[in-house]
Amino acid sequence: MLQKSELRKDYIQNKYVIIAPKRAQRPNIRKIKKLKIKKNKKDQNCPLCPINVDKVKDLFTTGFKNHWYVKVIKNKFPAVSLDNKKAYGQQEVIIDTPDHSLEIENLSIKHIVKIFDAYSERTKIISKNKKIGYIIIFKNNGGIAGASLEHSHSQIFATNFIPPHLADKSQKQQEYKLKYGTCVYCDVIKKESKGPRVIYQDKNIIAFCPYAPIYNYEAWIMPKRHLDNITLLNQSEKESFAKALKLILSKINLLNLPYNFYFHQVIHDEDQHLYMKIVPRGSVWAGLEIGSGVVINPIDPDEAAKFYRS
Repeated sequence: MLQKSELRKDYIQNKYVIIAPKRAQRPNIRKIKKLKIKKNKKDQNCPLCPINVDKVKDLFTTGFKNHWYVKVIKNKFPAVSLDNKKAYGQQEVIIDTPDHSLEIENLSIKHIVKIFDAYSERTKIISKNKKIGYIIIFKNNGGIAGASLEHSHSQIFATNFIPPHLADKSQKQQEYKLKYGTCVYCDVIKKESKGPRVIYQDKNIIAFCPYAPIYNYEAWIMPKRHLDNITLLNQSEKESFAKALKLILSKINLLNLPYNFYFHQVIHDEDQHLYMKIVPRGSVWAGLEIGSGVVINPIDPDEAAKFYRS
């Protein structure tokens, strides 16, 4: 266990975190918790429940018309659209389950795999548009994490704009490969698989708490194969991802925290290493973080990993 504060740098980017376990003991009048709502199996007013969403044209569905598992529809209120040159792109909603009362951590491994199937199939279709340069698949769970509806869902956001920090990340990954002859994240996997921050691993994937986490209890899931994007995962790897995700989200639920998770893909960089980042939203950024860009994290990632493994 880390006794003194320690300044740490991200694996590859110029992002810095001070891991400061003693800060967790300071008085704190603000506690971030996910508002627990007792949800019914159905909600007549919910736009994502079958009674309403089955009237909407779908983009992708797993299962049958009257007995589906996962359904993808257009986002009714998109931030980008294909007919807008000033904010070009498309946005879709993945309805994780027809059951209004369930979250991803409540679903079976088989069902979670179907969610990954939907992510993969829609990514394949969206990627055919040569104007699209960037895709992010993400989930907001809890109001502070950005969720506007309580029915479990995730989203796909695709645009022709590549965020500068991701362009920078791609460049740094290539620089690392030119210098060392290997993928930086393949090397990270080798190192983390033998260390104290492992949460779960099998022959296909590894889940771990990163060395320099920006968020409290931050966790990553990565395939052990060097895969560029989600469309390249095979079914066995999707099952492994599903097991790790279910485990991590179940533990975050015990913390009673809202969370986000996401995948990135820069379309024209075909040598990325796929990862899913899961970020519980228990962190509070104050003047130091906002002003300096250096984040204070009071949760030692070694201890966070121990919590996930317990």
